[in-house]
Amino acid sequence: MTASETPPVAVQKPRDQRRISQTQPDISEVETGYVQQALESGWLSGGGPFATRAAALLTAAFGCSDVVLTTSGTDALELSALLLDCGPGDTVVLPSFTFASVATAFVRTGARVRFADIERETLGIDPISLAEQMDNSVKAVVPVHYGGMAFDLPGVLGVLDGFERAELVEDNAHGLFGSFEGKPLGTFGRLGATSFHATKNLVAGEGGALLVNDSSLVKRAHVMADKGTDRQEFLQGTVDKYTWRDTGSSFILAEPLAALLTAQLERRDSIHAKRVALYDRYTTLLTPESKAGRFDLPGSRDGCDPVRHLFYVLLESETVRDLVAADMQAEGIVATFHYLPLHAAPAAARFTDSPARCPVADDVSRRLLRLPFHTGIDVEGSERVVEAFLSALERHG
Repeated sequence: MTASETPPVAVQKPRDQRRISQTQPDISEVETGYVQQALESGWLSGGGPFATRAAALLTAAFGCSDVVLTTSGTDALELSALLLDCGPGDTVVLPSFTFASVATAFVRTGARVRFADIERETLGIDPISLAEQMDNSVKAVVPVHYGGMAFDLPGVLGVLDGFERAELVEDNAHGLFGSFEGKPLGTFGRLGATSFHATKNLVAGEGGALLVNDSSLVKRAHVMADKGTDRQEFLQGTVDKYTWRDTGSSFILAEPLAALLTAQLERRDSIHAKRVALYDRYTTLLTPESKAGRFDLPGSRDGCDPVRHLFYVLLESETVRDLVAADMQAEGIVATFHYLPLHAAPAAARFTDSPARCPVADDVSRRLLRLPFHTGIDVEGSERVVEAFLSALERHG
């Protein structure tokens, strides 16, 4: 090489450092306009025109007896515990692989909880494990439609047929507007709870709703949601003043958040279509490597028309999962784990009446990785996520 010659320099593709978050709400001018209307109206507490409109949209879509908007999905579950008069001496069964709110909503009434394992294919509650936890003390069973895929409804309902006292309360925080055999998720049990948290498909910042599928519970549900008073009847003009009637709390959703929710409900088809498109892109891009046995993709259930709440993969081990997640984080892509099994949580020993063995929940929790999933991820973004995931897996898998 002569002095005038320059050694070749490797040309590196510049790293795209734009951050891709795990979740991101889909907000348009419709939402900002409705919230502005609510603020300008001066009606900022619960029970306003937007709240009435949002509840009517949900009631019509689900064909339920009524809908009570709440300040969170947790509040919807807590309201269901009150409506069922859960208390000391009662037991509530739930999947170990779910969020802590499901347990706390019931143990705060004095009830005890038991944990059932999940099915490996869909991560919904396992009816066989559920049956092992059942006895005449069980007041409620609270499964989750994980990721928007229906749990085994025929199996669960078959178990409950043998226990007249046990009620089904669907945790439909992931599955709003999904269906099973043509019937909406959230309407199979006596009650169905959903969430409009900022991480959900449809958002109100915070917020939730209780689908009341039993007409005999409607009046009491509104009393309990409004601090134990009959204020709802007062607003409807059926009583000339309102007073204390029952136990309850301040569960109702503020009007500006109801305005945000109304816009989301009116735009739900557009929002859901974008989520389906992203789910399908991920599936198409990842299926070849999945078929090669490098990881598992989410399963499906015959008869279910799901909504797409999240996208996960199951990797070989917890070590590989954590290394892959760290590498993706370094690339500005937020991939993360999900629930830690409740049966192994520190609080479980205080609030359960029997130890649980949930090997599938334990295994899935260690290996599950959620890829970023929201409507802001376009085709290029989804390709970047998959490329970063597969590259990290190549290094560590």
